[in-house]
Amino acid sequence: MRFQFSRLSLLTKIMLSTSVAITVLFAIAGQIVLRNITKSMSDSLEAEVQGSFHAYASLWEARTELLNSVSRLLAGMSDVRAAFGTRDQATIRDSASELWSRISTSAGLFLVTDPRGRVIASLGGVTAPSLRKDLDVVQAAETRFPQQSSGFFLEGGELYNLSVTPVYVESGGGQDLLNVLVAGERVDAIVAQRLKAATHSEFLFLAPSGVIASTLNPRATAAVVADLAGKSGGQKVSDGVVEYARFEAPLTDITGRPVGTICILRSFEGARRRIAGLYTNIILLWLGAMTVGFVLTYLLARRIVEPVEQLDRAAAEVARQNYAIEVPVRGEDELGRLASTFNTMCASIRQAREELIRQERISTIGRLSGSIVHDLRNPLAAIYGGAEMLVDADLPPANVKRLAGNIYRASRRIQELLQDLINVSRGKASQPEMCRLREVASAACEALATAAEQQGVMLTLEIPGEIEVPLERSRVERTFANLIGNAVEAMAGGGEVRITAEMQDGSAIVHVEDTGPGIALEIRSQLFQPFVSLGKRNGLGLGLALSRQTVLDHGGDMWVESASGRGARFSFRLPGAHVPQAEGQTVPEARG
Repeated sequence: MRFQFSRLSLLTKIMLSTSVAITVLFAIAGQIVLRNITKSMSDSLEAEVQGSFHAYASLWEARTELLNSVSRLLAGMSDVRAAFGTRDQATIRDSASELWSRISTSAGLFLVTDPRGRVIASLGGVTAPSLRKDLDVVQAAETRFPQQSSGFFLEGGELYNLSVTPVYVESGGGQDLLNVLVAGERVDAIVAQRLKAATHSEFLFLAPSGVIASTLNPRATAAVVADLAGKSGGQKVSDGVVEYARFEAPLTDITGRPVGTICILRSFEGARRRIAGLYTNIILLWLGAMTVGFVLTYLLARRIVEPVEQLDRAAAEVARQNYAIEVPVRGEDELGRLASTFNTMCASIRQAREELIRQERISTIGRLSGSIVHDLRNPLAAIYGGAEMLVDADLPPANVKRLAGNIYRASRRIQELLQDLINVSRGKASQPEMCRLREVASAACEALATAAEQQGVMLTLEIPGEIEVPLERSRVERTFANLIGNAVEAMAGGGEVRITAEMQDGSAIVHVEDTGPGIALEIRSQLFQPFVSLGKRNGLGLGLALSRQTVLDHGGDMWVESASGRGARFSFRLPGAHVPQAEGQTVPEARG
């Protein structure tokens, strides 16, 4: 993954980083906002549930007060008392009918009982059969007479809110209890719906025997009741679809004993819809922020990335040795300073390159001069030595002729070297010609015969005369001369140089061996490099480098084998050699 990210472009990395940063920022901010809003809405719903309970309590107290007021009014009317005194139900019903209409509802009831609680008359809506018998609620309220009492009454699976009012008459001994008025309202689905309409909350009236009334549908009611059984305190309840905040309060009878429970529910559905809408708005804001962020990031990043891309392309041109490249400098910020530094670096490289070329040209001239001096030294030495002997000594004619021949050959050699130099300067190269290898080596030996004789070194040539090789004669002859001359110069106390050759896989393998002190180990690995010289009185260290280059130009190679104190053996391979006729016995030729 890290490797794949590293291969992305800089602009892509910036865009990706921006998107990740915006996403993380909105995710954190959204979580904080949603958490706070959810908590606020939850607290608000709980407060609304509390408010619904207070509204319910106020409504219920108002209805109870209405029942109490009507009951007190009826109990205080003289004609009502006179009618109640007759103990005739028809008379009682007729007397109370005018006032009954003031509290009459489909769920309202009005009962007249004797002091023992036996029902004398029943007015109002449908009354449960159990309320047509003796009422225990009257006996329970007797302890509070002559004051009114009110509370809930559960009988026969039905719940009533009752107001109990005693009716007294004046007698000689004071006031006598004549009858008891019981006014009330049955709690049913209609009452629950009226409460829901007034408070915008769901209501459940519960009794130990089950649900008395509910504003929820039967499925939701059953699910909420089952969930309430496992919850305590102010925990939320659910009907399997909607979650509710709840508030519970006991329903007490006249004596204060609980007979049931009212449960007020406030749905979280509206809050969830608002949260979902807020979440949608956050998503839309995130998309908008991402779009704006991408556009702004792209515009700003392009101004940063474009100079970097120009520097990258310019660096690639520099890698291709195009040092004339320059990048535009835009601004004075870090990128502008970097571009200016890059241009300065390229200018420095150009200057350094020009200086290097100039120094290389000077060095080339020096090496070329050294090569010319190296190649001209031997023929000039032969001319100088021969001329000196002719001037200073009275030599026999035979010796004079031999010295004249040596001077002639040395002069011709100088002329060939100068012609080769002219050819090289004009870009010309001589074409290889088929030469007998022995003749080329013999010419080199003849040129060095005098020097070898003065050193006491014997030259032994053992190259078969039939081996022919395509080569540039003058260059290969100089190669032989360099190898033989180095060997002769290394053996100041005398010795032997053997030049041999053999055929091997279509190539001529030539060996030049000496019996000198050998080559030191520390210089052996650098022997064919220019200007490396050891143990020679004169020389620039170019002979072996030029000789190996000549062999390489002919498609071969050169190497050395040596042990300190046991001589050296230089070998080189010349490809394309062949023997035009059957090999014969060759007699080694010795020169001393």
